[in-house]
Amino acid sequence: MPELPEVETVRRTLENFILNKKIEDIKILYPKIIDDDQEEFVQTLKNKTFKEIDRVGKYLIFKLEDVAFISHLRMEGKYQICKKGDILSKHDHVIFVLDEGMELRYNDVRKFGRMKLVDHDDYKNQLPLSKLGPEPFEIDYLELYQKLKKKNKAIKTVLLDQSIMTGIGNIYANEICYQMHLNPYTKANVLSKKRVKELVDVACEILNKAILQGGTTIHSFSANGIDGLFQVQLKVHMQKHCPLGHEIKKVMINERGTYYCPICQKAKR
Repeated sequence: MPELPEVETVRRTLENFILNKKIEDIKILYPKIIDDDQEEFVQTLKNKTFKEIDRVGKYLIFKLEDVAFISHLRMEGKYQICKKGDILSKHDHVIFVLDEGMELRYNDVRKFGRMKLVDHDDYKNQLPLSKLGPEPFEIDYLELYQKLKKKNKAIKTVLLDQSIMTGIGNIYANEICYQMHLNPYTKANVLSKKRVKELVDVACEILNKAILQGGTTIHSFSANGIDGLFQVQLKVHMQKHCPLGHEIKKVMINERGTYYCPICQKAKR
């Protein structure tokens, strides 16, 4: 699933291609991708010009002159820039026909991605964005500490809770825990203020590194043909051994595949 660095890579890549391009038409080949009335979605965006692309957590916000829509890539969604007349893939579900002979195509093998019209200026206070917590780059560690004190759950599970802190998914949660030498089963409410500050610092460090490398290529993630390189720096996720040579263990925590080193991330009694 694309996480914050992957979505940021998509945002930056698309900015180079679609800003100031006008939507001449929209072809919706799989209507469930659109959370609004299909006809309303098309008519609202048609003949509008892309002016800006914002990102909140794992959501992209496409801003046109006076309207906007959000897009969540979910498991395997991606955008591709194509020329008019290029052969359609069977997984191309929404086609934005642009001027100058271009098309912006939303491709999604699993069809889990969603798009929704939102207010141009107040989208952060509308659902689903209003339910999201701050990003690691924005959160105050004391605020996070107070949130974690109320969570008697495994820290790995809490890191994936987007209402507490948004943008971190399974891959980076595993990497954050490893860099902190933090056992993923550790209850969130036992972390000290010092450890919570470290958590925020480490999360920002890892996410920033991943953004600089274009994200992580796992399975089919690609930002218009630009593959992320951070996968070469992963310490535990989908690895057999940690950097110190210890065998990595894979377990399920709250139904999510969790990779950790039992030696480096030994549980504290």
